[in-house]
Amino acid sequence: MEANSSLVERIEGALDTIRPFLKNDGGDVQLAEITPDMVVKVVLLGACGSCPFSLMTLKNGIELAIKRDVPEIREVIAIQDDEIVL
Repeated sequence: MEANSSLVERIEGALDTIRPFLKNDGGDVQLAEITPDMVVKVVLLGACGSCPFSLMTLKNGIELAIKRDVPEIREVIAIQDDEIVL
């Protein structure tokens, strides 16, 4: 399934709410893929990619923000940048 633009826009909007916090610590996040079963794959960039707290950031920050704004999303997982599909 190719993600529709409205879904992508809503997810990007949710990511935009958390980006300032990530950038403040030298990191960022990039949307990589939305699977047919509504799993969002993201790439953690900059300091977020190597931070020992990246799993907490992913689940307690990024995933919560996305699920709050896009409740049909089931899960958010991190992938490496060489796995990007979008």
